[in-house]
Amino acid sequence: MRQLWAPWRMDYIQADADEGCIFCEAPKKDPSEGLVLFNGSVSVVMLNKYPYNSGHLMVAPVRHVSKVEELTPEEGFDNFRMLRHCVSVLQRELKPHGFNVGMNLGKAAGAGIDGHLHMHIVPRWNGDMNFMPVLSDVKVIPEHLKATFDKLAPHFKGL
Repeated sequence: MRQLWAPWRMDYIQADADEGCIFCEAPKKDPSEGLVLFNGSVSVVMLNKYPYNSGHLMVAPVRHVSKVEELTPEEGFDNFRMLRHCVSVLQRELKPHGFNVGMNLGKAAGAGIDGHLHMHIVPRWNGDMNFMPVLSDVKVIPEHLKATFDKLAPHFKGL
């Protein structure tokens, strides 16, 4: 039997729910530790620590807000500005064939973090579904988060 190692998943499994909001806490850390690619005055962009695919990004308002209708016009505009930038960067660096972009609003809709509004940007490639999720409920991520961070980070400098 072959082993699939994903040691970063243990952090997720053992995470303390009282650690606070990742979208509020990660920007306070060193960017590579918090996986924060952009920390602006209105929006934050970070790699998903538990990605569906390589390059899975999240865009969130800096302000801790949970509902779309609570966003200010500036926050809404800036979050979509960052969405456009993220898609452009991912297109250049990872060359996906498409994207899933979305928000899960509330626990009932599948939000893992429902207290801080955020968008997911998931690069997709033709044929990126393989037998692993079907047979063993395992997703194979072909690139380490640090390598993806290092590849994408230069594209967010100076924004």
